[in-house]
Amino acid sequence: MIFGGIQKTSLIDYPGKVSCVLFTPGCNFTCPYCHNPELARNQIDLLSPMTEDEVIDFLKRRQGLLEGVVITGGEPTLHKNLGEFCEKVRRLGFPVKLDTNGSRPEFIRRLLKESLVDYIAMDIKTEPHRYVPDIHPADLTNSLRSSIEAILSSGLPHEFRTTCLAPFVDPRSIARIAELIQGADLYVLQQFNNGSVLDPDFILNKATRFTDKDLSDFQSIAAPFVTRCIVR
Repeated sequence: MIFGGIQKTSLIDYPGKVSCVLFTPGCNFTCPYCHNPELARNQIDLLSPMTEDEVIDFLKRRQGLLEGVVITGGEPTLHKNLGEFCEKVRRLGFPVKLDTNGSRPEFIRRLLKESLVDYIAMDIKTEPHRYVPDIHPADLTNSLRSSIEAILSSGLPHEFRTTCLAPFVDPRSIARIAELIQGADLYVLQQFNNGSVLDPDFILNKATRFTDKDLSDFQSIAAPFVTRCIVR
């Protein structure tokens, strides 16, 4: 595998653990608000790439210091060797947290079945049928629902996350998402932060940022369906 970069230390990305964060290049989604546009576009020349061997060497030097490894993107499940890499990381004694957009449920089920991840986080952008056309050109409703079901039934610690930005999110969509993930360990509502994004024109002309009060209202809507709901 080739990685688009690394955050050597994080206190927030793997709940309860000091971790590093590995970024995989390339994504099959086109979320206008994506804050990793170079990763999403697979623009390796604009990143700080690392080979798999370089990452493994780094992790060997951090044994006893780091408590976990987060693999995020881009979309990690697009990389066919992800499972083999996770196995190498776990052999070094590091639990693995995977961040995914849920578009490849078969791949996710394989990782879960083979016990290659220890924590899984899935981003849910909006109600599944509303991904078309701004997030993905094809209807992924069945795939997204399948990934949600796989995660909920896995027995692993997990979380679901939604970045709150209109027109993708509103009170109705938050309620529908919460119903889909009913019983989840954690549902995180994330505030959209301005900065470098995949589609600046969309953000400027078609998107609306919610207030803190709005997010608090969304939290009240979602909280009855899940074990814990937080605003981040």
